[in-house]
Amino acid sequence: MIIMDECELIIFISTVACSLSKCCSTDDLNLLSTVFSQLGDSLATILAKRQLLENNAANNKINNMKDDSNIGTNMEDEED
Repeated sequence: MIIMDECELIIFISTVACSLSKCCSTDDLNLLSTVFSQLGDSLATILAKRQLLENNAANNKINNMKDDSNIGTNMEDEED
C-alpha cells in the first residue's frame, strides 16, 4: 500500500485525473468517472456494513461481560 498523508493523496489523485484528461476522450473520461464513482459508493456500502457488524459484535461482547458479572452478584444475593 502506498503511504501518503492527506494532502499528498489529494495531489496524487488530481495529478492522475489531469493526466487521464490529456490522453482520454470525453466519452472515456465520462465512463471512467462513472466507474470510479460506483467503486467509491460500493466501497462505502461495504465499509458501512462491516462497521455495523463490528459494532454489533463489540456491543454483544460488552453485554455478555455485563451479564457474566451480574451472575456472580445475583448468586451472592441469593445466598443471603
